[in-house]
Order: sequence, then C-alpha cells, then structure tokens
Amino acid sequence: MIGDGWDEQPSARPGEGESATPNAPRRVMVVTGSRADFGLLVPVIRAVTEHPGLEAQVVAAGSHLISPAETFRDVKKHFPITDSVPMQIAGRTTRLDDAEATGRGIARFTRTLAAHRPHWVVVLGDRIEAFAAASAASIAGIAVAHLHGGDRAEGIADEAMRHAISKLAHLHLPATPTSAERLVRMGELESTVHCVGSPAVDAIGAIDPMDDAAAAALGDPAVLLLMHPIGRHPEEEEHATAIALEAIRREIGGDSAILALDPNHDPGRQGVKRALDLAAEADPAAVVRRSHMPREQFVSLLKRLALRGGLIVGNSSAALIEAAVVGLPAVNIGPRQAGRETPNSVVTATAENTDAVRAAWRSAIALDRSTITHPYGDGTAGPRAASALASIDPTSAGLLRKHNCY
Repeated sequence: MIGDGWDEQPSARPGEGESATPNAPRRVMVVTGSRADFGLLVPVIRAVTEHPGLEAQVVAAGSHLISPAETFRDVKKHFPITDSVPMQIAGRTTRLDDAEATGRGIARFTRTLAAHRPHWVVVLGDRIEAFAAASAASIAGIAVAHLHGGDRAEGIADEAMRHAISKLAHLHLPATPTSAERLVRMGELESTVHCVGSPAVDAIGAIDPMDDAAAAALGDPAVLLLMHPIGRHPEEEEHATAIALEAIRREIGGDSAILALDPNHDPGRQGVKRALDLAAEADPAAVVRRSHMPREQFVSLLKRLALRGGLIVGNSSAALIEAAVVGLPAVNIGPRQAGRETPNSVVTATAENTDAVRAAWRSAIALDRSTITHPYGDGTAGPRAASALASIDPTSAGLLRKHNCY
C-alpha cells in the first residue's frame, strides 16, 4: 500500500501525518518559474496528468507574474493553475533583489505547500524559483524531484543553485548520462538517479516548420537572437549584445531580418534590452523585437531556420538543446553555457568581439546539418519522469532522510 493523504488535523505540518489511503493518486506539484522552464515542463505535466496514479498541481511562480509579459497566461492556456507564487518585482533585477525575492518565494511556497499538500514537488533547472520551491519542500519534509540536475552552466551565478537543488532533492531526473554520472559523483545514491532525457525533446517531432505567412509576421527572419544577462553590469551586458547584433548584421547584410527576443528577468537584463531596443528603433525592418514566443511557435521557427539555412545566435540553452534536436546550427557567445554538454551543432565564439562572432558564424553556416546529433534522449522524458514519480514512495524514510554517501 502506498502512503497517501495528509493528516487532516490542523496541527499537522506539511510532510507529517501521512495516512495510507490505497489507490488514491499522488499529488504532484510541478513548479514553473519562467517561460523557458515551462516549455520544458509541458511534457512532464501532461504525462503526470495522464498517469492514473498521479494528480497534477501546477504552480506558476516568479517571472511568470511580472508585467508586461505575464507569461502565466501561457501556462493557463495549457493547464489549470493550482496556485501562483509572486517573487520578483518588476524593474528590480540586481543580485540583492534576487536574494530578497528568493526569501519571499520560500515563505510563499510554504503557504502553497500547506494549502495543497503535495506528495511530490517537481522543479527543473537552476533558477531562483526552483531553488525557493525545493528549499521550502525539503525543509517541510516533502519529497523533491529535480529535472536537469547534474548539468553544468558555469557562466552564471545560478550554477551554484542547480547543485544546491540537487542536494535538496530526493529524486533526480537528469537529462543525459553524463549528468547522471555527475550526480552520483556528487554523492547522490544511484538508486535515486533516473536518467530520463530532456523533456525539451518531447513532442518536438509533432511541431511543423513555420509557414511563410507566420514567418512574414515576424519579418521572415534569417536568424534568431536570444541573449540573456549573466550578472554583469548592465553596460557590459549592453556592449555584449551590441557586438552580437553588429556581427550578425555584417554577415547577413541589409536584406534579411534579425528576430530578437527579450532576455530573462535576471541581473543585467536592462542592458541587454537597451541594446535590442536601440537597434530596433534604428531600423525596425532589420531588427524585429518580440517579448515572448509560445513554445510551439518558437520550435516551429527553429525548424524553419534549420531548413532555410538560418542560425540561432546568443547564449540560450535552447541553442544547445532544442536547436540541436531540430538540426539548427548555433553560434554561442560568452561564458553563460560554459561546461554544458555541447552538441556538434554549436560553434562557440572564441571571444566577445565582432570578429570572433563573425568567424563563429561562418563556421556554423558551413556545418553539414545532416550530421547534427545530441545527447538529450529519445523524446520520452515526460512519461519516464511520471513513471518514476508513480513508482517511488515519496514518504519512504529511506528516500527523505538524505545522507552524505561519499
């Protein structure tokens, strides 16, 4: 019999007083904090929803709730939202602001856990929303499952949070065998590490390349630029983004457009955004701006670019994962993805200057797209994750009582 249900006594704390109600579904709280992680979490939430032994609870947190994008609306289009957890404040993007937002998130997630009483809390990656949710759940005695643990992205401060989440987590669902091995070397028990692949791969095959009409509404771009800040001073972030724009313009000439998406809500964001805004104001036909693209539209554009000789440029993990899956070469700029497994579709600029970015562009354009491979699984990460959540007892003392095993 699987332990289910919470002690209904008001004095019980979250994680305490579980009763053994047979055949009741386990409540799986999936936390999404940004447009980026939600796209990856959709297959997991869908698989949890479809599993007869599980019940999904979707919580939209953090940057989903920030104006003007308010990407929680995209979440609502796919799934009912069980709760929302505000954390960041619009316009406040320093590291100190993030630290304050994390504390606010831990407190607010605790109330969400008490109200909805999940058996599992599922988080992905390394953002402060995932860290806050994992911290609250782990301290409250609720089992935490972590997707994309064991990865490396040494160019950003969030790198430390990914590994901290791994130490808070009780079930590890890494995306690649290398990340799985790294988790074991970190001291996590092999029995708790289940390599499921990246959910970014799931369902990509069902999305068609963008058609001419949809592409025309975006300026029919030849390249997608996606630059995120890495915690530097805003002026440094602005300079790095301006270099990327200048290099692309020199390579594609004046007859093709650049589609530039807004950066994440991370320290230095205003610098990236200022460079993009200035470029778009100077030549709106050459630099088309969008704050956000729904995942299906984003993937369909990547597929179109892959077929039409385009590129993705910047420092987003999408250039290393989704782009590689659809056969689209990428130019990676700067240290943000340092240490991450890099498919053969990615060419990293040797420096953050125009000449280096242009050289990387030419190498990427010359790649044989038919030879692109990736290490991120076979597109069944969602069902594999749901199966693990259903088969492993989240109330087991052996699971919840973590210990140092090295």
